[in-house]
Amino acid sequence: MQSQLSELSDVSLWSMDADESAATLTAVTRLSAQLAELEMRVAEHAKTVGVGESVGATSTTNFWAHATHQTRTAAHGKMRLAVALAARPALRTAVAAGDVLVDQARVIVDAVEVLPAEHRDEAEAMLIKFAAEHDAKALKRLGRRILEFLDPEAAEAHEAKQLEDEERDAARSTKLTMTDDGHGKVHGRFTLPSAQAAMLKKALLAFAAPKHRAAVDGGLGERRPSAERMGQAFVELIERYPTKKLPKAGGVSATVVVTMDISTLMGGLRAASLDTGERITAGQARRLACEAGIIPAVLGGKSQVLDLGRKRRFHSESQRIAMAIEQGGCNAQGCDWPPGLCHGHHPIPWSQDGETNKDGMLLCPHHHARAHDPKFTMTKQAGGKVAFTRRT
Repeated sequence: MQSQLSELSDVSLWSMDADESAATLTAVTRLSAQLAELEMRVAEHAKTVGVGESVGATSTTNFWAHATHQTRTAAHGKMRLAVALAARPALRTAVAAGDVLVDQARVIVDAVEVLPAEHRDEAEAMLIKFAAEHDAKALKRLGRRILEFLDPEAAEAHEAKQLEDEERDAARSTKLTMTDDGHGKVHGRFTLPSAQAAMLKKALLAFAAPKHRAAVDGGLGERRPSAERMGQAFVELIERYPTKKLPKAGGVSATVVVTMDISTLMGGLRAASLDTGERITAGQARRLACEAGIIPAVLGGKSQVLDLGRKRRFHSESQRIAMAIEQGGCNAQGCDWPPGLCHGHHPIPWSQDGETNKDGMLLCPHHHARAHDPKFTMTKQAGGKVAFTRRT
């Protein structure tokens, strides 16, 4: 077999037309399933006869992983499927014939194993038929509802029990880790229950929507959110989340304090620091001072606290309504962004005793960022609009 495959390694494909390429691609995919079934059948037999014991391996699977230089995770996944296929001859035969792909077989095994014993064989046969028309993702959805076809009366109670078990397991498995790399970035991983993950995804998609990202970044943007855009959306969600909705700690809502000297506050370049220890640029500090939940602690020349600013708040609903009626949307010249998607900007900065009132200026996210970008100058134009020019 290996020699035959080796002979194909030098076969030229240039003479194949589109139809021949399509047929060959389909055939090779079926062959890969057949070869995978043979691999797993041999692996299951190797486990039965104790391969690896003679060399002191802790298990046949670990021996297999070491001998073939595959990861233990991959080897254990294939061995679990190999054992399952040995117990389900109909499914094994379908994979051996190339009618069911490996990822489809995993889905079928998972779906069948959670069913009442009296329905497993019938469900297996039905899902094998479905595999001819559905990929693994669609097959998984069908597998979760397969009992509705077989025993509608029992399906509701079974699904309720299955969902209850999954939700309990998800709650136990929920976790979040964050690691600071020391170079201005924090890397994280998390596990969430599906329902809460769907809520988070929907919120992030709103921030990552093409129109919203175009307002923030300029340009039309891609229609589908990239990983970078979803990351930017997560940052904006964190910055914009109302602190009044957070639990209190020490008598106050979770609040970030930005500490800066007076020269930074008035437009200097010296970095500011957060009460959590991080350092940020002066421009970032001044931009955050317009948002909710940020309190600037202003220091004099000897680091005495000159002023502890009031806690920042978004404009109230009534103020936003008044601003929307009077201003009609983003105040940047040439921008037609509607008021509902604009931020409330303080024309007189909080650092200079500015107030949050209806005299605030509506700016879309893109132009609000420009207003706090030291590389740009914002000037009032005739008719009340503002224009931005790059400093030279």
